[in-house]
Amino acid sequence: MLTVSGLEKSHGSRRLFGDVTLQLSDGRRIALIGGNGVGKTTLLESIMGVQDPDAGVIHKPKGLRIGYLAQELPEASERTVLAETLDGAEHIRDIATRLRLLEAELEHDDGSDLERIIEQYGQAQSEFETLGGYAIESEAHRVLAGLGFPPAWNNRPINELSGGWRMRVALARLLLSEPDVLILDEPTNHLDVDSVAWLENHLANWGGALLFVSHDRDFIDAVANRILEISAGSAQEYVGTFLEYVAAREERIAQLEAQAAQQRKQIASTEAFVDRFRYKATKARQVQSRIKAMEKLELIVVPTEKEIAAKFDFPEPQRSSRIVAEIEGATVGYDDEVILEGVDVVVERGRKIGLVGPNGAGKTTLIRLLTGRLEPTKGSVSIGTNVDLASFAQDQAEDMDPQHTVYQELMTVTPKQSNRNWRTVLGSFGFSGEAADRRISELSGGERTRLALAKTMIIPVNLLVLDEPTNHLDLPSCDVLEDALGAYPGTVLLVTHDRHLIRGVCDALIEVRGGRAVWHEGVNEKVLNPLGTIAADVGAERTTSNEQDAPKKAKKAAGNPSHASSTKSGEKKAKKRAEAEARNTAHANTRDLRKLQQSAERKWEKAEVEVAALQGQLGDPEIYGDAERVKELVLAHDVAKSRAAALMAEWEAATVALDSASR
Repeated sequence: MLTVSGLEKSHGSRRLFGDVTLQLSDGRRIALIGGNGVGKTTLLESIMGVQDPDAGVIHKPKGLRIGYLAQELPEASERTVLAETLDGAEHIRDIATRLRLLEAELEHDDGSDLERIIEQYGQAQSEFETLGGYAIESEAHRVLAGLGFPPAWNNRPINELSGGWRMRVALARLLLSEPDVLILDEPTNHLDVDSVAWLENHLANWGGALLFVSHDRDFIDAVANRILEISAGSAQEYVGTFLEYVAAREERIAQLEAQAAQQRKQIASTEAFVDRFRYKATKARQVQSRIKAMEKLELIVVPTEKEIAAKFDFPEPQRSSRIVAEIEGATVGYDDEVILEGVDVVVERGRKIGLVGPNGAGKTTLIRLLTGRLEPTKGSVSIGTNVDLASFAQDQAEDMDPQHTVYQELMTVTPKQSNRNWRTVLGSFGFSGEAADRRISELSGGERTRLALAKTMIIPVNLLVLDEPTNHLDLPSCDVLEDALGAYPGTVLLVTHDRHLIRGVCDALIEVRGGRAVWHEGVNEKVLNPLGTIAADVGAERTTSNEQDAPKKAKKAAGNPSHASSTKSGEKKAKKRAEAEARNTAHANTRDLRKLQQSAERKWEKAEVEVAALQGQLGDPEIYGDAERVKELVLAHDVAKSRAAALMAEWEAATVALDSASR
C-alpha cells in the first residue's frame, strides 16, 4: 500500500494544496479532479519524487512497483513500437534472460552441477509461467491493438510516429508492466473514442491500485471507485462513482455553507463584543481572550465553480448561406493512397456535428474537404457563400511564445479595429487581474488550452472547427464550453473523444471508419461506444432523448423544414440498392482473403495450444529428475514458440490485407 499523509505544496505565495491524505491499495481506483492550476500534476509529481513537497510524508513499501504516465511527450527513438512496449515487462524479461542462461548451462554441463541447474531452472520456469511470460508477446499485441495500433505499425520505429502515437506507446509499455500502483496524468488526451473505450474496460478490471487525472466524465464514472477533489487549497475524498460524487459534493457544500453562515454569525457577535467592551477595564480579559480566539480561527471556505470555471463567449458572426458545405461522391487521398472514398455529406447552417472514429481513419482529411482546404481526386466539394471559419488544433496550446504574457499572446490575434477591452475578455476565460500578466511558461496545460480557445473564439466566425478542445481542461471549464457551444449561433465541426461533450452539443455524427464517412442523425450511442463499454449504459438514457430531439434541433438550426440529406423516395431506394450491391461485391472480392485470415488464425490457435501443453509439462516438478527429458522439453518448447510467433505474423499480414481490401 502507498500512503500519502499531510502533503502540502505552494508556488511562491500561492498555496496549491495542503493536508492531502490518501491511500493506494489493490482495487482502489482514484480519480483526481480539480480546476486548472490547482496542482493536480504537482501532486502526482510529488508522489513520484519528481518534486519535493513542502510538508507531509509519502510512504512506499520496499519493492513496490509504480508505473507513471506523465503529460510530457516521451523522447523519440529508433526502437520499434513492439520492442519498446515489451520493455515494459521488465520483470518478465529478467526471468527470461535467467532461463536462457540456465538453458545454456544445462546444454554444456558435464553432470557435475546438473541438480542445481535443474532446480533453479524449474523455479525460474514456474515463476515465468505464473507471471504470464509465455503469453507476453501476445499480450503486447493485444494492448497495442486496443490502443489503436494497426498490426503493421508494431515494427515501425518510434521516431516515425507523431507525438500522440508516441504517448500511446508509452501507455502500452506501462500497461504491459502491470505495476502494483498505476499513476496516469490525463491518459485519454491522445486517444480516439475506440481507444478510450478499450482503455476504460481495461482499467475498470484493473486489480492493482490506480490514481489518475481526467476530465472525461464517462471515463471517470466507468473506471473510478473514489474521487479525490482538490479545491480551495485542500483535498476532499469521496467514495463511489462520479455520479455519486456529484450528489455527495452538493450535500457537502450545503453543509459547509450552513457552517460558514453560523461561523459568520459567531464572528459578528465576537466583533460586536470586542467593539463594545474594548476600553472597559473590567472586560479586558474577556476581550483579549476573544481576540486571540478570532486570530486562531480557521475560516470555513466554501468551494465555488466561479473560482475555477471560465466563461467562454462568442461574438456574433455574419450569417452564412443555408448550405455551409456539400461533398458529393468524393474520393480523396495522399500520394496515390486513397483515404476516403464515396463521401456524400451535406452540412447545413447551425448544425453541431461530431466527427468520430479511430485515429488515422481520415477525420482530419474530411475536415479539410469540408472547409475547402483539400481538393478531392474524384467527386466535388462546394463551400457556401459568406462562410468564414476559425480552427482550434490540439497543438495550438504548445505553439505559444513561452516568454509572452497571457495578454501579449492574446494580442497576437486580436482584431486591430475592435474597441473591446481585452483584459475583460481574458477575465471571462479565467485570466482575471494579475493572471493576465503571467508568463506562458508558468501556465498549466489546461490554462494554455483555455488561452488557445480564447484566441480562437474572439474573432467572429460562422464555422468553428474544434480538434480535441477539452484536452487538459478541468471539468467546470468543460461544462462551460459545452454550454457555450450549445448557444453558439454558427456551425460546429467537433472532433473529440469526450463522449459527454458530444452528447451535450452535437445533433449529428459523422463516423469515419474503414475508408468511409457515414452520417448518423442524432447521437447514436453504438457509434460512441463501439465496444459496448460501461459508459454506454451511463449515456444510453440521455442518448435516447437526444435522438428524439435531433429532428427538432436540425429543423430549428437550418431554418428550413427539409434537411439536405433527405431525398425523394425513389432516389432513396435506388441509393440503397446501389449500396447493397456494393457491399455484396466487396464481400465477394474479399472472400479468399477472409478464408486465408481464418485459416491463419486456426493454425495460430493450434500452435498456442501446443505451446501451452509443453509449458504445462515444464511446470511439472517431477520431470526435473530426468535431465534428458528436460532438455527435450525445453527444445520442443522453443520450437513451438517460434512456430506460434511465425503463425501470428501470418495472421497479422492477412488481417492487414483484408482491411485494405475492405476499404
